[in-house]
Amino acid sequence: MATITKRTKGWFVQIRRKGYEPEFKTLPTKDAAEKWAREREGRIDRGEEPLDRRQLKGMTLGDLIRRYIEEVTPTKRGADSERSRLAKMLGAPMCDIALLDLQSAHIAAYRDIRAKQVKPGTVARELGLLHTIIEVAKRDWGLSMPNNVVAQVRRLPVRNARDRRLGPGELQRLNEALKETRNSLIRPAILFAIQTALRRGELLNLTWANINVDTRLAHIPETKTGHPRTIPLTGEAVAILEALPVTEERVFPITAMALRLAWNRVRERAGMSDLRFHDLRHEAISRFAEKGLTMAELAVISGHRDPRMLMRYTHLRPADLGV
Repeated sequence: MATITKRTKGWFVQIRRKGYEPEFKTLPTKDAAEKWAREREGRIDRGEEPLDRRQLKGMTLGDLIRRYIEEVTPTKRGADSERSRLAKMLGAPMCDIALLDLQSAHIAAYRDIRAKQVKPGTVARELGLLHTIIEVAKRDWGLSMPNNVVAQVRRLPVRNARDRRLGPGELQRLNEALKETRNSLIRPAILFAIQTALRRGELLNLTWANINVDTRLAHIPETKTGHPRTIPLTGEAVAILEALPVTEERVFPITAMALRLAWNRVRERAGMSDLRFHDLRHEAISRFAEKGLTMAELAVISGHRDPRMLMRYTHLRPADLGV
């Protein structure tokens, strides 16, 4: 007997029959859900092979990933980054394996290969994304997969937390290297990041409409966590903004790729090849902490909702502790 339940994204159908794998599907209307349930139960009653299992026979993991890229990735924040990550994943041997033959050993082999190429945190994110893709296929696309093989794979321990900050003289070296950039927006963008603790995407999406120089506030409507926030602007941040020409809607009308390439050149010129752009966020939040801001105040600026995550970013120097 089919069970039909109203959900936020539509009508969720469950079909459970003894001797058959459970089937699930979400459809936009109740009529569509009832029609699908009748068709599926009819095939079971007639002893026919479930349609979804027939579809699986000709489908590989790569097919699943490509569909996810086309249908789901464009709806997410950070779509470009996820699309690039998945495109690289498609070159892995596991993507040529049929879904009916896919085993946890295939995923574990991918994990072990990637562990030799990238950091454990990157491997964990890739496996997490792969797990999500299979769950979407089961719940939203109606593919009858008995289990998620990724869930059975052991995760590698992640110990790649960073505490990189700018050392003595490094800000000056960075500033000198920034003066040599051809794009006049790169230097103010990077210095503004140090003053605000904005993530790269937040920085590039910042618009003049969301800045109030008089109140020294900037509103960030789209964030990594999905929770908008409003941050205070330091005097240095305001000075950077006032020196910029207002020619477009965005404060820094440059592409993510242009900023990435420019940053790589800048850090090489400055002799700081180990400095990542995200380390500027560490630096900014730590500077705010050194000014005496509380954890609650730091959370307003950084957007962190978990105090434990925020602690990773507040790396105070012993000399700055007034004890």
